[in-house]
Amino acid sequence: MRFDVIVIGAGAAGMMCAAQAGLRGRRVLLLDHAAVVGERIRISGGGRCNFTNRNVGAENYLSQNPHFCRSALARFSQHDFIAMVERRRIPYHEREHGQLFCDDSAQEIIEMLKDACDEASVQWALSCTVKAIARNADGGFQLATGSGTFRCQSLVIATGGLALPQIGANPFGYKIAGQFGLRVVPPKPALVPLALAPETLAPLQALSGATIDAATRCAEWPVQFRENLLITHRGLSGPAILQISSYWQMQDYALRGGKKQPVEIDLLPGLDAAAWLSEHSRSKALLANLLAEHLPRRFAQEWCALFGWAKPLNELSRRELDSAAQVLKGWALMPSGTLGYAKAEVTLGGVDTGELSSKTMESKAVAGLYFIGEVVDVTGWLGGYNFQWAWSSGWVAGQFA
Repeated sequence: MRFDVIVIGAGAAGMMCAAQAGLRGRRVLLLDHAAVVGERIRISGGGRCNFTNRNVGAENYLSQNPHFCRSALARFSQHDFIAMVERRRIPYHEREHGQLFCDDSAQEIIEMLKDACDEASVQWALSCTVKAIARNADGGFQLATGSGTFRCQSLVIATGGLALPQIGANPFGYKIAGQFGLRVVPPKPALVPLALAPETLAPLQALSGATIDAATRCAEWPVQFRENLLITHRGLSGPAILQISSYWQMQDYALRGGKKQPVEIDLLPGLDAAAWLSEHSRSKALLANLLAEHLPRRFAQEWCALFGWAKPLNELSRRELDSAAQVLKGWALMPSGTLGYAKAEVTLGGVDTGELSSKTMESKAVAGLYFIGEVVDVTGWLGGYNFQWAWSSGWVAGQFA
C-alpha cells in the first residue's frame, strides 16, 4: 500500500499536517496507535480546549534554539487558526492573558480537523501499531505495522512527547529520531507541579491548601509569571508554578557542574514592600494583620509564624523589616524535583532543532523525514501556546511533505 505521505500521530499537529498535505493533492495516510484521535485536545482546558493565544510570539517558547519557531509561527499564526475556527462557526471566548477557549466543547476542534482531513481525502489507520520503519532503496520509507506494510515518499512524525502517559504518550518519536541518527535534547516534564523535599515541606504544612496571587521567577531568565500559586501537601502548584517549572527544568541543560537555583516567589507583586513596611513601621499592628490586606489572612498568619515575625511592627528592628521585605519579594524555595510526566502538561526537550529546517520541519540529513509538534525541542508557555506550535509546525510540514 503506497502513499505519498504517511503521518504518524493523529493529534493536533498530525491532523493539521495531513489535511494540508492532502489539499496539495498528495495521497496521505494518517496513522495512530490509538482508537480515538485527538485525546489531548479533548481533555485540554477542562474539556473546552485552550486552542491558541492572542499574543503568540517566539518569546513564549523555550528551546535550545529560541529562534527556531519564528518561521512556522509567522507563516501560520494564531490569527490564521482563529480564522479557521471562525469559518467553522465555533463559538469561543477569551480569558486572562489572551487565552482562547471553545464556549462549548473541545470536540468541536477535533471535528473541525477530522473534517479537514476527510475533505482532503486523507485515509485513516487507527488502532494501528508501527513495529518497524526502514529506508527504501528509492529514498522513501517502509513501515511494518499491525495492519500491514505501508510505503511512502515522505514520513511525518507527530507522536508528541512523554507528558500524560495515562492517555498513551510514549517515546516513539525520539526512538525514530535516534534510529535515523538525529540528536535528541533529553526530555523532561514541563508545565508541571514542583515537589519539595520533606525538610522543606514540613514547615509549610500549615500553609497547605493556600492559594495566593503571586509572581514567580527563576535565575538567569528575565521573565516572571503573575498568576495563582497553590501550596500542596507535596509541594507547589498552580499556574504561576507550572509556568516557571519549565524554566527551572531548563537549568539542567545549561549547568556545567553547578547547582540549580531555587524558584523565587514574589508574594506582593506590584508593591514596593520595603517602602510599604517603612510607612507602617510605627504601627502597633502585627505584621500578619498588615499582610492580610494583600494576602489571605490564614496564609499571612502562618507565613509570619514560619519566620518568627510575631511582634507588632513598631517592635521590629530596621534589619527585621528589611529582611521581611526581601523575603516577601523573593521567597526562595528549592524544589527537589517535579511530580513527573503524569502531572505534566507538556514535554521539554525533544528532537534537536539543529537537525531540522525551520522553514519545512524536514530533517537536514534524511530527506523526506519530518518532525512536528511536541516531539520537537520547542515548548510553549501555559495558555494555548503549545497548541499553536502544533498548528503552525503541522501546517508548515504539510506544505512540503
